[in-house]
Amino acid sequence: MDRSELDAYIRAHLSYAGGRDEIFTDSALEELHRYSAGAARAVNKAATHCLMHAAQRAKRLIDDTMVKDVVGAELP
Repeated sequence: MDRSELDAYIRAHLSYAGGRDEIFTDSALEELHRYSAGAARAVNKAATHCLMHAAQRAKRLIDDTMVKDVVGAELP
């Protein structure tokens, strides 16, 4: 999927879960797209890890630095 599709995909999944779409910054979404190359499975995996990482640290916003940390440290 391209970047705009990824944005809609993340927003839709957050909405399904009862969340808000402002959790990921634009730069975080850009980093998710760069990491995943648009593959839904990779987006799901990285986004889930980012959400858990943020929750463990009581953060309400996920930025590109957090995505880079999660992708670099926790994902193969």
